[in-house]
Amino acid sequence: MRNRLILLLLGTLFSLSSFSQGVGLPSRKAGIGFGNLSRFSGVRLNFIDKNVERINGINVTAWKVKNEDAATGTVNGISLGVPISFGVENLHGLSVGALGVGAKKNLYGINAGGLGVGAGGNVKGINVGGLGVGAGGNLWGLNVGGLGVGSGGKVTGINVGGLGVGSGGKLSGLSVGGLGVGAGGAVSGISIGGLGVGAGGSLSGISIGGIGVGSGGRVNGITIGGIGVGAGESVNGLAIAGIGVGGPTVRGIVIAPAAGGNNVSGFMIVPAYFRVGDPKNSDSDNDGPSATMKGVSISVFNQILGHHNGLAIGVFNYAYSQRGFQLGVLNYVRNNPRGLRLLPIFNTSF
Repeated sequence: MRNRLILLLLGTLFSLSSFSQGVGLPSRKAGIGFGNLSRFSGVRLNFIDKNVERINGINVTAWKVKNEDAATGTVNGISLGVPISFGVENLHGLSVGALGVGAKKNLYGINAGGLGVGAGGNVKGINVGGLGVGAGGNLWGLNVGGLGVGSGGKVTGINVGGLGVGSGGKLSGLSVGGLGVGAGGAVSGISIGGLGVGAGGSLSGISIGGIGVGSGGRVNGITIGGIGVGAGESVNGLAIAGIGVGGPTVRGIVIAPAAGGNNVSGFMIVPAYFRVGDPKNSDSDNDGPSATMKGVSISVFNQILGHHNGLAIGVFNYAYSQRGFQLGVLNYVRNNPRGLRLLPIFNTSF
């Protein structure tokens, strides 16, 4: 019975669309319209929307236009696709398509598509797509995609993608991706990726990646990586990793089996190996290497290939220079006088 009704509706829409201008009751401008009426207010039934100017009310269509140049105009109100709602530049309001919902330019409001929801421009509002939600421009609001959520521009709001959430620009808000969350620009907010979280720019907020979290710029906030956390510029805040944390600059609290950087400050709990500086740049010139560590480091091997201001606790502690204390089985301060460089239990600057 249901299939018969759908076929009857499609047949009616197709036959009515054969009218070149369409018909409307009581007028061609308002009421109940049948066919491709370009301007109409009320309830409009059409097979394929093309060369639309403005529709206000309820618009029911069946299929997408072949020539995208004919996808013009705006629909304000309720758009129903049986099975696809696609054929205009802008959709504003409530849009539902059995297979999908789409607009050539902008899609604003509440949108639900069995397969997907998308627009060539901006998508804003509450959007649910069985496979995905996408925008060529910016994406705002609450977006849920069975496989993924993505945008060529900015993504802002609450975004959940079965496989991933991605943005060509900035990504901000709450983002959850089954495999990963990533952006070509900055990422801020709460980001959770089953495998990883990554940003081409800075990464700020709470970031959790099953394998790792990384940024081409700065990582700020609370960061947890199943294997590692890394940044092209700096790691700032609380960083926890299953294997290692690293960046040119590291500031804050680090908890990981291994960690390192060139300029490090804070509290480092690194059970296996903690290194500051690069061995290739640890040659003994008159001024010593430029790497610095300020704070407390706890590790089996604390290797400070530079200047350490603070406390090092470990089995073997090494520093080029030490302003503070080393506590361990063996403690080495390279620029101390001979005979005071390697000492058991305790060492400092003499």
